[in-house]
Amino acid sequence: MTKIDKELLQRSNASCELCGNTEQLAAYAVPPVSTPTIDTSIWACKVCTDQITIPETMDVNHWRCLNDSMWSPVPAVQVMAWRLLHRLKAEGWPQDLLDMMYLDEETASWAAATGEGKEDEDTIRHIDSNGATLQTGDSVVLIKDLNVKGANFTAKRGTAVRNISLVQDNAEQIEGRVNGQHIVILTKFVKKT
Repeated sequence: MTKIDKELLQRSNASCELCGNTEQLAAYAVPPVSTPTIDTSIWACKVCTDQITIPETMDVNHWRCLNDSMWSPVPAVQVMAWRLLHRLKAEGWPQDLLDMMYLDEETASWAAATGEGKEDEDTIRHIDSNGATLQTGDSVVLIKDLNVKGANFTAKRGTAVRNISLVQDNAEQIEGRVNGQHIVILTKFVKKT
């Protein structure tokens, strides 16, 4: 065990600084660092480090632990919490935590150093009523009875709309089939399933 490992073990009380797990712990150097130190590393479990390094394996519910770890006094833990919340913010609840989180100027610039949290401002994002990001092919449920103009029927609340498509030039509209009719639906009246 290296000197850094021993110091991280002591600082973390032998638990993951992100989720609190006590098994399969190791030092994780928070990028971008050239030489890991106690100040630029966290003590993390294998579950957390695997999900950090392989974003496709992220389990959204695992990261609810960030509600606690984001308040850590350790800047490296704050940076990782901020980055992970940015990765997950399409889920809705992480954005609430980001709104509460405060990072001093130096820590904020470190957190943003890898480009996490930057979005292409020209990208149109389709968001449902709960704040979840919609994508082509998703299924949604209507949360309100909608009068379909020109088709003489009402799309009832709870109706599932499968395999939606996104209106490319309007973030507030999606398209889908209801009762055999191809219709345009406002995103504020649907929730992703």
